[in-house]
Amino acid sequence: MCTSVTPDFKKVQIQRDDLSFDAYVVGKENAPGIVVLQEWWGVDFEIKNHAIKISQLGSGYKALIPDLYRGKVGVDAAEAQHLMDGLDWQGAVKDISASVNWLKANGSKKVGVTGYCMGGALSIASGVLIPEVDAVVAFYGVPPQELADPTQTRAPVQAHFGELDNFVGFSDITAAKALEEKLKSSGLPHEVHIYPGSGHAFMNRSAEGIKRRKEMGLNDEDEAAVDLAWSRFDSWMSQYLSV
Repeated sequence: MCTSVTPDFKKVQIQRDDLSFDAYVVGKENAPGIVVLQEWWGVDFEIKNHAIKISQLGSGYKALIPDLYRGKVGVDAAEAQHLMDGLDWQGAVKDISASVNWLKANGSKKVGVTGYCMGGALSIASGVLIPEVDAVVAFYGVPPQELADPTQTRAPVQAHFGELDNFVGFSDITAAKALEEKLKSSGLPHEVHIYPGSGHAFMNRSAEGIKRRKEMGLNDEDEAAVDLAWSRFDSWMSQYLSV
């Protein structure tokens, strides 16, 4: 069941348990799949920008964004915080699991999960809790220990953090280094990259995204760091998702 959203995305309905939710798909049919998880804002322009970029990397991917907030989008940081606080994280993991399996049932032999901020934390949780996930790339987010223990990941994990990130315990440098120690004891392939001089959400480079970061006091701009992160993302996903 597909309806057009923009020339790029098609909207699909994914079933899990006794409910269904919307997801947005872009990219090549039968290519490796990547589930792309939203920041605390919801499914907005920036996560769609990321999904389009991902779909065009390497020899192409099929990128899918599940709508974890069921259509709600935060217009400012206070509302985004409220939406994230209200999220059923275990339910979100079920949405992600259903999304991974939808991609595998619709032409993607291997499927990775990536996400940003809240979605970064959920992507690491997916590597622990969803056996069908083949690779994870997380941006600036670590799940709470009660949701998922990174030492138990079943998928290779690459993670990216800004050195100046001040979300203490979630995506600051201490959280990044603690994650690295846990991934070491998982015994699976992992990389944790910390970008000097970069703050939270440094991958958001659209004009609207830059304006929103500045409103939150995030004034760092480092295109080289963004390009390096995308290049690492591409090499990680192509290594673990190629058939």
